[in-house]
Amino acid sequence: MSASRIGQMLPSRSNGVFSRDKVLTIDTMNPTVKNVEYAVRGPIVQRAIQIEKELREGVKKPFTEVIKANIGDAHAMGQQPITFFRQVLALCSYPELLNENMFPEDAKNRARRILQACGGGSVGAYSASQGIDCVRQDVARYIERRDGGVPCDPDNVYLTTGASDGIVTMLKLLVCGEGASRTGVMISIPQYPLYSAALAELGAVQVNYYLNEEKCWSMDLSELERSLAEARKHCNPKALCIINPGNPTGQVQSRQCIEDVIRFAAKERLFLMADEVYQDNVYAEGCQFHSFKKVLFELGPEYSDNVELASFHSTSKCYMGECGFRGGYMEVINMDPEVQAQLSKLVSVRLCPPVPGQALMDLVVNSPQPGEPSHTTFMKERTATLSLLAEKAKLTEQILNTVPGITCNPVQGAMYSFPNISLPEKSIKEAKALGQAPDMFYCMKLLEETGICLVPGSGFGQKDGTYHFRMTILPPTDKLKILLAKVKEFHQKFTQQYS
Repeated sequence: MSASRIGQMLPSRSNGVFSRDKVLTIDTMNPTVKNVEYAVRGPIVQRAIQIEKELREGVKKPFTEVIKANIGDAHAMGQQPITFFRQVLALCSYPELLNENMFPEDAKNRARRILQACGGGSVGAYSASQGIDCVRQDVARYIERRDGGVPCDPDNVYLTTGASDGIVTMLKLLVCGEGASRTGVMISIPQYPLYSAALAELGAVQVNYYLNEEKCWSMDLSELERSLAEARKHCNPKALCIINPGNPTGQVQSRQCIEDVIRFAAKERLFLMADEVYQDNVYAEGCQFHSFKKVLFELGPEYSDNVELASFHSTSKCYMGECGFRGGYMEVINMDPEVQAQLSKLVSVRLCPPVPGQALMDLVVNSPQPGEPSHTTFMKERTATLSLLAEKAKLTEQILNTVPGITCNPVQGAMYSFPNISLPEKSIKEAKALGQAPDMFYCMKLLEETGICLVPGSGFGQKDGTYHFRMTILPPTDKLKILLAKVKEFHQKFTQQYS
C-alpha cells in the first residue's frame, strides 16, 4: 500500500483535534437499503408535516389544517378504541387496578389470565419467542371457528410484531440464490409498499402481476400465468403474495378467485402468502371474506396436504385499529419441519413480540361472549365502527365518481380507495420536466393548495400510462366530506389549468 493511501486512512490533526473520514457513508453503506422506498410515509407526508409546522407558526395558507388520508392509522384519524380492549390492557399494565371496582369482572378475569401467563406476572417480562402459549392457543381456536372447524395447531401459530413482522420474516426464509437463480416473489400491482421495500432490502426479485381494474381489481389467472412465465426467464419465482381484502385497492376477492389461485400455486409449486389483515373490513353487498386456509382445506387433501401457506392477521386494522400496539400473528401450513425449526430460530433472535401487543391479540381472537358483562358494549362498539366505515366507503365511491376525469371502483373492503385520475398531457410534461411522476406532481399540488394529503398511485405501482392516488376512508365523516369536496374542486381546476 502506498504511503499516500495510508496517509488518507489515518486520522489527521486540525487545531489539535483528530478528524477522519466517516466509516459509514452513502458509498459504503448496504446498497440494498438505498433501493428501499415506502410511499405511505414518503415525500408527500414529509411536506405535509412541514406545512403543519408552518400553519402553527402563523404562515398564511389557503387552508387552515392538513387533512391526512395517507395511511391506515385509524385512531390517528379519530376512530375510538374498543372499551373492553383498553380496560384489560390497563389492568395488565397496572395490576393494582384489579383491586378497584371501576372495571367489569370479565375484564378483570381476562387480565388475570394474561398476567398469570407472563413471567413474574408482568407484561414487562419477555415471553417465549413464538409468543405466549395461552394466546397462541386462543388464536388457534379463533382460526378453527372462523374456518368452520378446520383444525389449527397452536404450534403452527407465531405471534408477531404486527403482520408486517411476520411477512418480512417469511420473505427472509424464502430468499436465496444469485443471478438467474435468485428468488422471485410475485406481488400484486398495485401493491402495499411493504412488499416492494422488503424485497429490495433482501435483494430478491419483485415479480409483478397486475390486478384487473376494469373488473374491480380482481385477480386474473391468465395474468398470473403471464407474469410467472416472464419471471422464469431471469429468476426463480418461489412465492405468490395476495392481499385480501386489498390494499390499496379495496377489493374483496371471490371464493372462485381464491380457488383458482390455490390451484395455480399447487401446479406451479409456489409458496402462498395470504395477507388477510382486513378480514373484518367487508362492506359491499354480495362480498364475503374467504380465508385462504378454509378454501385450501375445502379443496381436499390433494391441496390441503401439499400447498405451503403462511397467512397473516393484525390488531392494527378491522374494527380495532390498534396500530401502535404492534400485535399480530402468522399461521404456517405444510411447512417443512426442518424449515420450521429455522423459523423458530429466526424469531428467537428478536426475543419476542411486544407483550402488550400479544395481550391485545388475545382479546381480538377471544372477545367478550354473550352473558358476560362487557358483551353488549363490545358488540355495540364493534358494529358501530364497521357500519361507519361501510358508510364512508360508499360515500367515497359516490362522490369521486361525480368528478369528470376521476373513476373510482366500489370500495368493497379494507380501508382505502384507489381511484383512476385522468391527467392533461400538459401536466404530465411539466411533471416529467421536474423529474416527478405525474401523479406525484398532482398530489403535491393538491397538498400545497388544499391541505389534503394523499399518496400518488406511483408509490404502489400501476399500469403504464395510468395514474391514481390512494386515500384512506378513515377521516371522520365531516372531514371526509370536506376532503372529497376539495379533491373534486381541485381536480376540476387542475384539469382546466393544464388543458
